[in-house]
Amino acid sequence: MTLGSCAFGFIVQINSRISLHALRRHPRPRAEIEALMLQRGPARVSLVLPTTPLSQEAQANLIALKNPSDEAIEQLASHDKCEVLAIEELLHDLIDDDDFWDVQVNSLAVYVSPEGLRSFRLPNHLKPAVKVSDRFHVQPLLRTLTVPQSAYVLALAQNTVRLVAVSSDLPAVEIKLNGMPKDVASSARKASIKDRSPSGRLQGSEGMKVRQAQYSRRIDQALRLLLVGRETPLILAASEPMQSIYREVQSYPHLAQAAILQNPETQSDADLAASARTILDELFRDELAEIQSLYTLRASQGRTTSDLAQAARAATYGAIQLLLIDIDDVTPGTIDDDGTVTFADGPSAESYGIVDEIASRALVMGAKVMGAKVMGVRKADIPAETSLAAIMRYQF
Repeated sequence: MTLGSCAFGFIVQINSRISLHALRRHPRPRAEIEALMLQRGPARVSLVLPTTPLSQEAQANLIALKNPSDEAIEQLASHDKCEVLAIEELLHDLIDDDDFWDVQVNSLAVYVSPEGLRSFRLPNHLKPAVKVSDRFHVQPLLRTLTVPQSAYVLALAQNTVRLVAVSSDLPAVEIKLNGMPKDVASSARKASIKDRSPSGRLQGSEGMKVRQAQYSRRIDQALRLLLVGRETPLILAASEPMQSIYREVQSYPHLAQAAILQNPETQSDADLAASARTILDELFRDELAEIQSLYTLRASQGRTTSDLAQAARAATYGAIQLLLIDIDDVTPGTIDDDGTVTFADGPSAESYGIVDEIASRALVMGAKVMGAKVMGVRKADIPAETSLAAIMRYQF
């Protein structure tokens, strides 16, 4: 049987591939993941494999996809032959795409159905997985909504300013913005920061602070068009007094409290990125500590659960406010329309990951209510180190 003889039964879409960097620029990364969650069909294949960013290991990455691809095709043996052939063709196209394999990071997630293929390069070190079901296994992607993966660094000094975009999977890059002042003097339209105003009032340290504040306000204005509507952390790299002066006048609500205190003029973009990633890790740890304290409080009020069956029902009815899940959990089974769990003896095309489905329902149903927050974490970050931990909106 050829692909042409099957073509009337489906439409094979152009392959769509996306890195975390592209996901970061997507205006609604949560919507990107929700779209995958909502897809249903008799043949949905999810593949996760560890990869390496080393270009000389590109061939090894490619080979690493071949075995799970073959395993998935075997699991689809009882499905419609045309649909299986379409999936096989899409996977082979990806395997044969040399340009795609030249750029990888730490993990790769591939989602394929007869209608098309999507792939995500991910910075996290994920365990390999092969999932064949009527829905996609999106757990690995939830980490991208959980841990801050990207940031902007504002490297600010009196004589220089630059904005650096930082991500986990690509080199840091400087962003040029219209309206960004060159330095303190030029922002005040002076040849030198020591120039006085015509009235002679701006002089000494007082005058310098006024110029520095003007400079900071112009920088903040230049950043607004880029940052409006975003939640990407902005990290300040500046020495005093510029550090304090900028914080006094800036308007972006997601400016991190922690800062890079070294002189930014002596730091390369790569140096700033390395420091920024450390701060991003600290931001996540602080948020996680707050959530764990909240979980303890809500537990005393009867508004938490780590039980899969109870969490499944709560997610089905939109009762979950916040959900922590172990991104590596693969407990197989099914959940019916009322939220009742049936555990399976092992993975098969007739089952799927229960934790993955609970996360999907919490995210999608929660959005219809008040917006549930779902976080993909490691088991060690979950209270009692269970598969999941849910905080409910009310006693359920």
